Amino acid sequence: MNTPLNTTPLNSRPNTGYYSKWFVLVAAIFVTCLMTANIIAVKLMSIAGFILPAAVIIFPLSYIVGDVLTEVYGYRQARQVIWLGFLCNLIAVVAIWLGGLLPPAPFWQGQEAYQIILGSTPRLLFASFIAYLAGEFSNAFVLAKLKIATQGRWLWLRTISSTLVGQGLDSLVFITVAFVGIIPLGGLVSAIVTQWLAKSLYEAVVTPLTYVVVNFLKRQEGLDVYDYETRFNPLLVTE
Repeated sequence: MNTPLNTTPLNSRPNTGYYSKWFVLVAAIFVTCLMTANIIAVKLMSIAGFILPAAVIIFPLSYIVGDVLTEVYGYRQARQVIWLGFLCNLIAVVAIWLGGLLPPAPFWQGQEAYQIILGSTPRLLFASFIAYLAGEFSNAFVLAKLKIATQGRWLWLRTISSTLVGQGLDSLVFITVAFVGIIPLGGLVSAIVTQWLAKSLYEAVVTPLTYVVVNFLKRQEGLDVYDYETRFNPLLVTE
């Protein structure tokens, strides 16, 4: 059995307004992965006959970083970072939308390209936001619950299991909301399964790196949170 280094969640400690440099770094990487994925997702690529968005090269990293946040800092802190990522992405989307509305300079020829690449439809944006929240919160919830159930053992089992659930929900919600009625049912199912398996395989392959990062942060922070008394309501941002 792994003995927790410190089972006290950060946000139940005295409110000093302090976050460690490592926590800030992990949160920044999480938000960067999310925003980058949403920007490059517009490109579709073909690999071995499978059609995937270019975001597949970076978006799974947000789940890996989410695993690290939940494993080291606990669900409460992960919940705050998930909502931070949502807010930052919303700001970026609004800024890009406003940029598209502004009149282009007479000599600038890139307006059409700007709209094609960055002008996502409201339906796609809605699908992306809902899928993100469903996937990330389910991923953090499953990981936190499994950590208690396994007494901190078998990190590989917990990260892969939570990713299968989180990425499964993300792919299901996004593709269904974004493309139902546009893509035939068979193609819809194929796209969901392909994205789900590709992202989950990504997580499995980089599991050794997840171990390295988790162990490093636990040593640096002197922290290993178990969510025994956590309320898992995703809306309790300030708990």
